[in-house]
Amino acid sequence: MHQKPATETTLTVLHLEDSEVDHDLVRRALDRTGETFELLRVESLEDFAEQLRLRHFDVILADYRLPGFTALDAWEVLQHQAERPPFVLLSGAIGESAAVAAIKLGVSDYLAKDDVAKLAPTIRRVLELHAIRRAKDASDTELALSQRRLAEFAEHLQATIEQERAAIAREIHDDIGGALAAVRFDLSWLGRHTSDEAALSHLQSAKEMLRHALDASQRIMKDLRPAILDQGLAAAVQWLAENFSKRTGIKTVFHASDTSREIPKAVQLVAYRTAQEALTNISKHANCDLVDIDLSDAEGVLTLEVRDNGQGIGEAELAKPKSFGIRGLQERAKTVGGWMDISSFESKGASIILSVPLPASSGALNQETD
Repeated sequence: MHQKPATETTLTVLHLEDSEVDHDLVRRALDRTGETFELLRVESLEDFAEQLRLRHFDVILADYRLPGFTALDAWEVLQHQAERPPFVLLSGAIGESAAVAAIKLGVSDYLAKDDVAKLAPTIRRVLELHAIRRAKDASDTELALSQRRLAEFAEHLQATIEQERAAIAREIHDDIGGALAAVRFDLSWLGRHTSDEAALSHLQSAKEMLRHALDASQRIMKDLRPAILDQGLAAAVQWLAENFSKRTGIKTVFHASDTSREIPKAVQLVAYRTAQEALTNISKHANCDLVDIDLSDAEGVLTLEVRDNGQGIGEAELAKPKSFGIRGLQERAKTVGGWMDISSFESKGASIILSVPLPASSGALNQETD
């Protein structure tokens, strides 16, 4: 055993071997490298497990066949350890097929005892690969954590947006709605107390403008806070479809299957906002004359599909860094355990499909067809 010089790092090696002669061959092979190794031999599976429990090893060398067990039994023991160092088979009693099978299980490498002179390079190689794998695992873990944080932030952001929308809708209803109602009473009073033709003409124009303002405030409030969802998801999406058709002149056909499941409020809101955003995108970009909306909960999955017969969505548009509308829909779907599928064919339209698994429960979901 080499003593550790102050400027070198000692590699600790656990050697599972029942032959003292073979163990000495391994020791001499490592000594010839000039590197610093600490080599510990164990013969039994119990001692192997005990040493793993007591301390950390940088690499494990194992003969394949040992009294009463094989290296694969030791490999299974290793799987219960939080830290699993590289595991190298160093044996003369194993065929190539068995070695390949062991490596498929996850064993780091295989070296025949006749090639013990290659042991040090083999150890260096498996340690390098082990370091790369650990770095990749750490990166994957960090990426998963970042994605989870992003999803949580997106969920928080959407909840905050909905709260702000509800607050603005209440202000429109209480302040602007109240003011417009007062103006309507005043205009009616003026109409009853004047007979001047010019004044009556202006009053009539003012009433028309007031009616438009009231309709606009009602529409804005419904967009901000879809109270219509209290009537059911199907009714709310149907209202969106009808309103979209009136506003844009695009024929919009809505169909909802006969359903019997209760849709959670959070899922209803996600589906409603998805339909709303999809229709907004269609009005801006699709250049179409027909929109079909299908809503169903077949096989326990809520499915909302919005498709058009327009010019489609190009790959470049989907890949734009600032295509926040589509990305927002995808992130919103994730907040309720759902996912988004987007299909597009040039000059043949596009389809956006929201799918959300539903909990097993009974209830009633309004179904409307148009």
